[in-house]
Order: sequence, then C-alpha cells, then structure tokens
Amino acid sequence: MRPYAERVERQLERGDRGSNTACPYYPCHFKGQNCTHCFCPFYPCGDTRLGSLVPSRDGTPVWSCKDCFWIHRHDVAKTVCRLLAGKDMHHATDEELAACKEEAECRHAVRARALMVLGTMSGAGKSLMAAALCRIFSDEGYLVSPFKAQNMSLNACVTPDGEEIARIQELQARAARREPDGSMNPILLKPKRDDVSQVVLYGRPYRDMDVPTYYGDFVPSTGRAIVSAAVSSLMRRNDIVIMEGAGSPAEINLGEGDIANMAPAEDAGAPCVLVATMERGGAFAYVLGTLELLPPHRRSMVRGIILNNMHGDASVLGSGIEELEERTGVPVLGVVPHLELSLPSEDSQSLQGTPGTGTCTVGVIRLPRIANFTDFDAFSLEEGVCVRYLDTPEGVADADIIIIPGTKHTLGDLAWLRERGLDAAIMARKGHVPIVGICGGYQMLGTLIRDTACVESDEPCIREGLGLIPVETAFDAYEKETRQVEGTLAVGEGGRVRGYMIHMGQTDRSRLPPLCFLHEGDTQVPEGVANEATGVYGTYMHGIFDVPPFRRYLLSRASRGAHRPQGDAVASVDERTDAELDRLAAAVREAVDMEALCAIMGVAYPHG
Repeated sequence: MRPYAERVERQLERGDRGSNTACPYYPCHFKGQNCTHCFCPFYPCGDTRLGSLVPSRDGTPVWSCKDCFWIHRHDVAKTVCRLLAGKDMHHATDEELAACKEEAECRHAVRARALMVLGTMSGAGKSLMAAALCRIFSDEGYLVSPFKAQNMSLNACVTPDGEEIARIQELQARAARREPDGSMNPILLKPKRDDVSQVVLYGRPYRDMDVPTYYGDFVPSTGRAIVSAAVSSLMRRNDIVIMEGAGSPAEINLGEGDIANMAPAEDAGAPCVLVATMERGGAFAYVLGTLELLPPHRRSMVRGIILNNMHGDASVLGSGIEELEERTGVPVLGVVPHLELSLPSEDSQSLQGTPGTGTCTVGVIRLPRIANFTDFDAFSLEEGVCVRYLDTPEGVADADIIIIPGTKHTLGDLAWLRERGLDAAIMARKGHVPIVGICGGYQMLGTLIRDTACVESDEPCIREGLGLIPVETAFDAYEKETRQVEGTLAVGEGGRVRGYMIHMGQTDRSRLPPLCFLHEGDTQVPEGVANEATGVYGTYMHGIFDVPPFRRYLLSRASRGAHRPQGDAVASVDERTDAELDRLAAAVREAVDMEALCAIMGVAYPHG
C-alpha cells in the first residue's frame, strides 16, 4: 500500500473528482458527497466539531472521522485542493496542514448557521420568504439549503434520486441553486381523507396514518428522531440552513407534538423571524397573539418580525410598528411590498386559474384531492390561453381542452366526478376537444380500476372508469413509483418531454399507441396512451407541459380552431421561475434590514 502522503497527493493531482459512486463504500458519509479527499489530508485534525476519539479493538483511543461531512462538501474539497496544490505532502508539517485547514475554514463554515422563518398563520408568506432568503444568501456566495421538517401538501415533486418532497421545498432548493433531496423535507404528509394521510419519510412512502396515530405514536418517537437527524445532516453540509415552519408555532393544542416549528429551531440553535401578512388585516394582533402564546423560552428565540405583502405606502405603519416593538421587545426588520409573482403555490385553496378570457380555455377538473396542480402553470406562457378550474358540467361544455389532473385518491375522486355529473359531461366531449388524464386522471380514463391490496379502499373492489381509453389499472401493492424521466413525444411533430412520476398502481397499456417514449439508457420505453383519432391522451408524467412540444400540440388541436401557437414560447417554466426568484429576492433584499438579520444569525453580510 502506498504511504498516506502519496495517496493524498494522487487525489490532489486529479483535482476535484466529485462523487465516486463506484466505490463499494459510497456513500460513507452522505449521499452526493465529494470523494476527492477519500483520505483526509488533515487527519487526525483533533477538531471535536468534526470527529471524536473512539476506542479501537484493543481499547486504544483512535480518531474517528465517521461523522465528518466538512471535507466531503464540494466547495470545501475544491478549496482544499487549491490550498494544497504544489505543496510537498511527504514533508508537510502538522503546523502547515493546520494552517491550510484554518484558511479553508475561514471560507467554509464547519457547522452551518441557521434561521427559522415562522408564520403567524398558514398563508403568511413564510414559504416565499424562505425562498427569497435562500436566493439572497446564494447570491452572496454561501452554500445554502432549505429545510422544512414536516409539510402537508399534495403538490409534490421528485428529486434526482427519486425522493418525493413538497414542491415548495424544491422551489426553495432552486432558489438556493441546489439539487433537492429528501433531507430538505424529511416528513411529507399527503392527505387521502380528512383524517388519514400517507406519511412519506425521506422521500419514500412509509404508511398511512390517522391523526391520533400520527400525533400520539409517531411524532413523539420516530418523527422527532427523523427531524433531529435531518437537521444535523444539513447543518454539517452547508454554510447556512434556511428553515421554514408550518402553520403557526403557537398551535397550543399540539404542544410538544409540534415538530415543525420550534423543535427543529432548537436542534439547530436557530434564531427565528416571525412573518405576518398585511393583506388580510390584523397583522399586529396576529404577531402579538403569537408571541404571547409562546412559552418564555421559545418566545426569546424570536429575534425579528417581518411584515409581508403590503399594499400601498408602508410609511402609514410607522406608529403601529413602534407600538408593536415596544409591546413585544422584538424589532420589525422590514415591510415587504405585495408582489405579483408567477411562482408555484402549494395550497390548492389558492387555485384561481389564469385571469382573462383568452382565445383558448384549458379546463382542469378541480378534484377534491387534486395533486400536482402546478402541472398547468406552463400554459400561462402561451399568449391567449387561460386556465379554468372546473367543477360543473357547464364549465366542461365550454372548455377547449379538458384535463383530469392527478389526485391522491383516484377512486374517491372518480366517485365525486359521477356525483357531479362531470363524467357524462367529459365523455360527451370525446372527439370534439382534446381530453388528457394525468396520473390519477389517466387511471380514471380507463375501463377498470382494481384495488386488490386495499390501497385506496377499505376492502378489495373493482370500479369502472370513464372508458375513454381501453386500459386497466391495478392497485395490487402498497408501492409507489417516484422518479424523474425524459423522452420523446410520439405524436404530432415529436419533440422532447421531461417530468417526473409519482404514482401508486400500475396501468396495463398493452399494445396501444404510446404518448411518448422514455429514454432509459439505450432503451426506448413506451409511456402513456395517445388516441389521435378521438383526441384522448393519458400519461403518468407530471410536468409534461413544462417544455413546449406536448403543450403546443394540444393547443393546436383545441376546438373550433380557436388557437394556433405562434413563435417560440419560452423553452420551459424553469427560466421564468428563476427570473421570478431573482425578482422576489431583490424585493426582500430592498425591504428587509439584511445587516440586522445577518447579525442575528451570526453571519457576514455582505459575504467576503
């Protein structure tokens, strides 16, 4: 075996080589780690923030780096490579190596600083505030990660590793210019009924739970441990962690059962800012009431207040702000103006469709358990197209394109369609307008749905679908497919498609013409169904409209020849989202006293 110094030198010669996924021990520290310094040049550093002495087999204490993530961060690995380049590793003294480590540590924190963004209520604007701060600190050169311990949302997405997290955490990761991963949203609750949710842990389905089971059994033990572990991991992999709370931290009925707000802030040692919206009125009362309901030790963690979504001149708030600060002892850090933004929402209650009349109406059925409704944001990129969310047969009759979206409960929402008479209204439009089913909507378009494993029902059952395409779906196991996909459209002029799968159940499409072909290595796998004669299409691919080909194909087939896409639309929603995040960050940077906020966090601003 080569001497240790030679092995390190070999690593440095190759420079930053990233993750060595071929290594049989990968990931020995964390998924996505940088493996350039497989053998740490500073070993044994003796830094108790990074490692510890542990007994060997014979009882002799040895230095363990098992829990050190610092040297395996991409930015740290690159910096250390530059600092050690050209140095004689065979004869480097402990003092020289310690100096290198100290210099690297000046640029990259050994343990992150964190900030918890709390809200006085749901809808206060904490999600976008957290996204803005992620972008601001990323602009400053910090390595930033978002975090939300527990989110309840049917608007989910899939990470590159096939983990399912809330869409808003994916947006925050985009704001931080990071790839999303399951530790950013370790607990995701996806409601199936009013009292039952599917619990997703680190991006993988765990099991369904009712409210008493979740808060009585899961939260005090498994849930609390999962949150603490996720916080610990992110704090060791970043410079800054921007944490988002859930609802309000003052839900006194939950007590210690609230693992989404103050508990993770305590784990991270994070100061908190409290966000209140001015749009609904009563913001001062919400702030004061929230702080009054917090126990003293947690109230002291709230170090700043941000008043959000202000219409008009903020100067009219002057006397109110002064009194609020006097009553609470907490400074108001800024008043953020109301912004009209084209960014994904996580709350289905906010579904308003696209304003205006337009020459083409995309009618999306507003299912009770609608999921991934951000699939339809991309239609706003097309001039003259409006999106309407429909729950009456009359609305279906007026639409130029009909879409049955994803759902967390296919059988329940199919029954709802029939109760409303929407099934007959949709079937009557066959052959007249394009009809598209996405995920659960795709399953509804078929002839039969079998739930033999009681995934969606209390006992095995078979239900008839709408019968618009000859496919059958089976729920025969509690298994979920979650992965990112890309491929080529098989209708019209073809073109690229990309998106992600999040679904339970398997659909037998047999020999029917596919909607697209997925690229899986060198193989082209048919996906979905396309009946161009009748204009009925089904797919499991969420996000399929985000790039133009299928979106524009549908618009060209819209009824009455009302709409013909012209010119080159924006390639995807990604560019618009990124521009909107920049606009949001600029507004927050202007409105909030960032120097005071950074002083609260203990980080430099601007970052040197």
